[in-house]
Amino acid sequence: MAANFVYVFAIVIAMIGFYVVIDRGNLLKKLIGLNIFQTAVFLIYISMGKISGGTAPILYDGDAPFSNPLPHVLILTAIVVGVATLALGLGLVVRIKEAYGTIEEDEIQAQEAAEEDGP
Repeated sequence: MAANFVYVFAIVIAMIGFYVVIDRGNLLKKLIGLNIFQTAVFLIYISMGKISGGTAPILYDGDAPFSNPLPHVLILTAIVVGVATLALGLGLVVRIKEAYGTIEEDEIQAQEAAEEDGP
């Protein structure tokens, strides 16, 4: 269990983020939950790339094990995409707040239903 602690921890973080996305009606809280889930995925990928006792691939010495740098590079790209996604999501939340006066999902749906049933 101690050897897989990082994976168990990442799964717990992912489930917390997933719960926040599913359970909360506040759009800002949903974005925070999405970022928590995304962080757990980053942790899983980074932990898979590290080998105990491994060296950098540029210092390759015969049969010595080396850590794979590809997961780290992919996560750097994913972090940039995640920040851009969060910025877009926050921008959409601001526009929704301006249009509806709230960022609560059920209140927005109630306003939409009232507009459909109205004149």
